[in-house]
Amino acid sequence: MTELFMLIENMVPLAGLIVVVLLLLKMAIKIIPEYERGVLFRLGRLVGVKGPGLILIIPIIDRIEKVSLRIIVDNVPPQEVITRDNVTCKVNAVLYYRVTAPDKAVVNVEKYHEATSQFSQTTMRSVVGQADLDELLSQREKLNKQIQAVVDQATDPWGIKVTAVELRDVIIPEAMQRAIARQAEAERNRRAVVIQAEGEKQAAVKISEAAEILGQQEGSLTLRTLRTISDMSNSESTTVLFPVPMEMRRLLPDLEKVMKGTIEYHQKRKNEPQEDLDEKSDSPKE
Repeated sequence: MTELFMLIENMVPLAGLIVVVLLLLKMAIKIIPEYERGVLFRLGRLVGVKGPGLILIIPIIDRIEKVSLRIIVDNVPPQEVITRDNVTCKVNAVLYYRVTAPDKAVVNVEKYHEATSQFSQTTMRSVVGQADLDELLSQREKLNKQIQAVVDQATDPWGIKVTAVELRDVIIPEAMQRAIARQAEAERNRRAVVIQAEGEKQAAVKISEAAEILGQQEGSLTLRTLRTISDMSNSESTTVLFPVPMEMRRLLPDLEKVMKGTIEYHQKRKNEPQEDLDEKSDSPKE
C-alpha cells in the first residue's frame, strides 16, 4: 500500500509536466487558413507575415494577429449632401476593398475596417458635393471612379486596396422629383414634335419624287388611280370617287375651245328670236 502511494506521488509531477507541455504545444502551434495571414510579433517587435498552413511560435514571447485577405463589403450609410447647384439629397454607397499588406494594416492603422469606412464617407460627401444633380443622376460611373481613386490612394499606406465603389441610392426631395418629371415630359414632347416634323419632311420629299416620276410617263397616273380604286374596293365603304385623269386634257387639247364655241352658239340662238321681232316691228305695214 505504501508503495502505491509512493508511485502516485511520483506520477503527479509527471502528469503536471505533461499538462504543461501540452498547453505550451497548443500555444506554440498555429494553423492559418488559406484566406488569412498571421502578423508575428516577438517581444513587441514585428517579425514578419506568416502563413498559410502550420506555423510554430514561441509561447509567451511571440504574439500573432490574424488578418483576412478576402474582399470586404462595407455598406456606407446615407450621407446628406449639397450638390454644386445647391440641391440637398441623401446618398449611400457600397465599398469593396481587401487587405494586400497585412503587416501595414496592423502596424500603420488602428482598426483599419473602421478607418476605411469613415474615410470613404467623407470622400463621398466631398466628391458628390462637387457635382451637379444631373451629373449625379446620369454619370454615376464617373463619380464612382473618382471616389475609388481618392480612397485607394489614401488607404494605400495602410496596405488596403479599394477594388470598387458603387453609389447605390440617391434620395432627392419630392418637389425636385416633380420638377425632374416635368422636365422629362417636356423633353419627350419636344422629341416627338421633332421626329414628326422630320417624318413629314421626308414624306414630302418622297411624294415630290413620286409625282415627278409619274409625270414623266403617260398613263402612269391612271394606273396609280386604278390601283387606289382596287385597294378601296376591299373596304366596307360604298362611296367611290373616280377622279378624271389629267391625261384627258392631252387627248382633247381643243376641249376649252369647243366648250367656248358651244356657249357662244347657244347665246346667239337665244338672241335670234329677239332680233327677228325687232325687224318685224320696224317693217311698214301694207
